Amino acid sequence: MTSTVQPTPENSEATPQASSTVHVPVLLDEILQWLEPRAGERIADGTLGGGGHTRALAERVGDSGWVLATDRDAAAVTRAAERLAGLPVHLVHASYADLPEVLAERSWEPLDGVLLDLGLSSDQLADDERGFSFHSDGPLDLRFDTSTGRPAWEWLRRLPTEALADLIYQFGEERHSRRIAREIVARRERDPIRTASQLGELLRRVVPRSRHDKIDPATRTFQALRIAVNGELDELTRALQVLPRCLRPGGRAAIISFHSLEDRLVKQAFRDDPQWEPLTKKPIWASEAEHERNPRSRSARLRVAARRP
Repeated sequence: MTSTVQPTPENSEATPQASSTVHVPVLLDEILQWLEPRAGERIADGTLGGGGHTRALAERVGDSGWVLATDRDAAAVTRAAERLAGLPVHLVHASYADLPEVLAERSWEPLDGVLLDLGLSSDQLADDERGFSFHSDGPLDLRFDTSTGRPAWEWLRRLPTEALADLIYQFGEERHSRRIAREIVARRERDPIRTASQLGELLRRVVPRSRHDKIDPATRTFQALRIAVNGELDELTRALQVLPRCLRPGGRAAIISFHSLEDRLVKQAFRDDPQWEPLTKKPIWASEAEHERNPRSRSARLRVAARRP
C-alpha cells in the first residue's frame, strides 16, 4: 500500500515547523557526478529523508523531467511536501523496495537513475519520540514506519536472552552481545527499558571502551535493533533484486551505505547479479573537506552500477 503527497502548499499538511530540516545530504557532488541527471530525465530517490538529494536531482531534471521520492517514514514525506513545493517531485509514502509497484500503479516509464541513501537522517535523530538518538528520553521506538511492526522496547521486553544476543551480534557485529543481552534481561525483571537514554546508559556501563575507541558504546546495539525492527537488510536485498526492472537499459543505481553489512550486500549484488554492471570497483568515500562540514559523512560509502541491456 502506498500513499502519495504532492509537493504543493495547497494540499500539504506540513506546518512551518514540520517543513524545517537539519539534515545535510552526504556525497552530493559524487551522486550528481555518477547519476548525471539531465533535463527531461526520470529519477527515483528511494530514501527521501531530509530531501537534500531530491532537491538537487529535481533542479537538474527540470520541468521536463521528474523525481519520484519515496520514504517509509511518513513524517519525512509530510515535511518534504512544503519544502519541495514547486519542484517536479512526486512524493510517495512507500519503501524503496516497492518501487516496481509504485511505477506500475501509475503506468510510469522506466527510470534513468535510482538513488538510495541508507543512512538515518538528522531529522530522525532529532525526533525525541522515535528513539534514534542514544540520549533521547522518548520511547525506544526505532521504526521508520510507526504504523506497522513493534517498537524496539517491545523487542527488548519479549526476546529470550539467547535470541537477543544473536540479534545484537548478527546485526550490530557487537562482540559483547552476550553480556549486553544478559544485562537487559536481568534489568527487565525489575525495570524494563522503555527509552533510548535508558538503553544508552546501560550500554555505556556494560560495554568496555578503550581510549582509542572513537564510537559510542551504544552504537552497535542501537544499529542492530534498528535493522531488526525495520527489516532493513531484507528490504535492501529485495531492492537489489527488483531495481533493475525499474531502470531503462543503461540506467544507473547509486547506493550509499554506512556499515559493512549493507555495503557487503550491495557489493555482492553489483558483482554477482547479471542484471547489474558495476561502475565503481571500490566504494567512493566522502572527502576530508566533507568530513569537516558533516562528520556523519565519515562512514558513508558509495557504489554505482548500471542495468545491463
